[in-house]
Amino acid sequence: MIKVAVASEKEMVAEHFGHCANFNIYETEDGRITSSASIANPGHRPGFLPNFLYEQGVKVVISGGMGGGAIEIFNEKGIEVITGASGNAREAVEAYLRGTLKSTGSVCRQHQHHDTCGE
Repeated sequence: MIKVAVASEKEMVAEHFGHCANFNIYETEDGRITSSASIANPGHRPGFLPNFLYEQGVKVVISGGMGGGAIEIFNEKGIEVITGASGNAREAVEAYLRGTLKSTGSVCRQHQHHDTCGE
């Protein structure tokens, strides 16, 4: 079983990981989604969210963009990071499971400008 977290605004992939409204958590097995749940973002503070998701047992994180510090923490914990995703959260996970969702490496560098996050 692999747990995949998608930084989301309700059912859509969020532009910026730390400022998302919620995380859609999908449990997957044998290349398909077996269950899903949504948890509210418990708050954006440096280093907190990667550890929070790690404690939830998450192995893959999907987001539009993400700060370099968060990516480093996820990498240290052996969690795969996919950035540059967009659209419906569940469809993004299904694309990941098929092997068709690839990370663009989109890194957010200006946290104070989270509305203009992008390349």
